Amino acid sequence: MSKKRLSKSAAKRRVSPLVWIRRWLVRLVLLAIFAVVAIVTAHRFVDPPQGIYIRQEAARLGSVTQRWTPAEEIAPVMLRAVVAAEDANFCAHWGFDMAAIREALAEGSGRGASSLSQQVVKNTYLWHGRSWARKALEAVLTPVVEALWTKRRIVEVYVNIAEFDEGVFGVAAAAQHYFGVSPAQLSPLQAARLAAVLPAPKRRSASRPTKFLRKRSAQILDGAETIRRDGRAGCFES
Repeated sequence: MSKKRLSKSAAKRRVSPLVWIRRWLVRLVLLAIFAVVAIVTAHRFVDPPQGIYIRQEAARLGSVTQRWTPAEEIAPVMLRAVVAAEDANFCAHWGFDMAAIREALAEGSGRGASSLSQQVVKNTYLWHGRSWARKALEAVLTPVVEALWTKRRIVEVYVNIAEFDEGVFGVAAAAQHYFGVSPAQLSPLQAARLAAVLPAPKRRSASRPTKFLRKRSAQILDGAETIRRDGRAGCFES
């Protein structure tokens, strides 16, 4: 009788392989979530390391130029210019500009639908490309960054990792490269020209602007002043 009870008890203790796998998968998922949250939280206060794309360019070119600069040492008009150029509704959304996404879908193109927050996630944590895997990770990480970082921090990270010319990353390197000034000394026009090169930094030059770039810079200059006046810059201005 006691042997029968013992065998039943042992059978209960035995776990099927599927149950064991499921338990470990849950543990691994929870561990991954904890690691992501911990890393993103840390980067709210600590500057993130160079992303995959910057490292790839450094390997291809031999070196790149980048110097991290806190937002307090960057001309406020530069932050406004970047937001006006890339994501004018930045202060009004939670990481995804749904109006821009709907408009892009209606036009049959993804161009112009990526928010500043999405670009920060891609450039900081992911790789460049149009794969569904990257887009899925971007969609997961963007709300995490929005929840854990301030809007000002998102803009600060963006202007420090954005590519402004081949091998030139961040506003400090770009200001020196194009105009020979520090990021705090950037004029409104210089800031607008830097923002205008962002969609195509390898084909556009802030110091040798084409007719198109001059026109685009004027639009960004006007947009930066508009979001200052109407309060759409309030979420990232100190």
